[in-house]
Amino acid sequence: MRPPCAALVLAAVAALLLLLLAPAARADDGGCGADGAAAARGGDLARARALKIAAFFSILVCGALGCCLPVLGRRVPALRTDGDVFFLVKAFTAGVILATGFIHILPDAFEKLTSECLPAGGPWKDFPFAGFGAMVGAIGTLVVDTVATGYFTRLHFKDSAAAAATAAVSAAAVGDDVEKQQQATAAAPHAGGSDDHEGHVHMHTHATHGHAHGSTAMHKEHALRHRVIAQVLELGIVVHSVIIGISLGASKDPSTIKPLVVALSFHQMFEGMGLGGCIVQAKFKLWSIVTMVLFFCLTTPVGILVGIGISSVYNEDSPTALVMEGILNSVAAGILVYMALVDLLAEDFMNPKVQSRGKLQLGINVSMLVGVGLMSMLAKWA
Repeated sequence: MRPPCAALVLAAVAALLLLLLAPAARADDGGCGADGAAAARGGDLARARALKIAAFFSILVCGALGCCLPVLGRRVPALRTDGDVFFLVKAFTAGVILATGFIHILPDAFEKLTSECLPAGGPWKDFPFAGFGAMVGAIGTLVVDTVATGYFTRLHFKDSAAAAATAAVSAAAVGDDVEKQQQATAAAPHAGGSDDHEGHVHMHTHATHGHAHGSTAMHKEHALRHRVIAQVLELGIVVHSVIIGISLGASKDPSTIKPLVVALSFHQMFEGMGLGGCIVQAKFKLWSIVTMVLFFCLTTPVGILVGIGISSVYNEDSPTALVMEGILNSVAAGILVYMALVDLLAEDFMNPKVQSRGKLQLGINVSMLVGVGLMSMLAKWA
């Protein structure tokens, strides 16, 4: 999946989520949540709107800052992708993403899919749909991850085979030249030393070129792998970012919104750091980097604007809204948990550079736990 195509897919997913959640705003709640609506009518709606505007800019700036730090850090030697500091930062952000899935999103999915506001005769209380959704999200991510990586690997091998064929033709031509030079040397022994050296240079140059080609192929394969990781990770983040934005924008209670502004700003910044690190390792072109960063930064703020637009009719306790948000949250949790454990933490923890250095191994473990701890603490407010 090329970055521009991935951006179109992410945009389509975000638009679909908005279309699915907006009709839920008008769904009949059967009287559930009436107390909250009354409290909202008695609240300071003007203050709530001011806090939503503040949240819009705060989340936008913090998301951009978090996502751009690793990208801009490429110009800082200490933050290069093969440096110790980058390993520590990536472990921290992977811990943040892991805690986001387990502590923030999955419990919310369980809460919504077991709510008292759901119909008593429905299947929602007879089966753990939230856990099932998380499992489907994780398995789906595994399938997409492996299939996409395999496709790009096969495509890359085809290109490599074509390049190798071209190199073989070039090698044959060089071999013919060397053979002619040797024949000339046999005819003129006094010039042999110089000609032998020249033939050796030709062969050595070709061997060096082959070695460089193999190294380049390996780097390209790693970059393709990280491109798949970055795009799938952004997909998981987009799903729950839309829900967060709509919920915040539709809220009418200032006492609920106020702590969310700070908590979600840090939440967005930490997630942005994780995504930015993956984007750096993927070695995207400039336009692709700008597209992915902008899409990440704008998803939650746009969700806030949509929530503000439908706040007069939106009821988050309606059965349709509860089911849609619960299912989407559970799937998003599965995606993020898989990405954090398999594609981010496991890959770096098993890296030979980390395995061979005890201090670095201890450092990334501590960094991961710090990320998990800080993100878990934010669950008190968001």
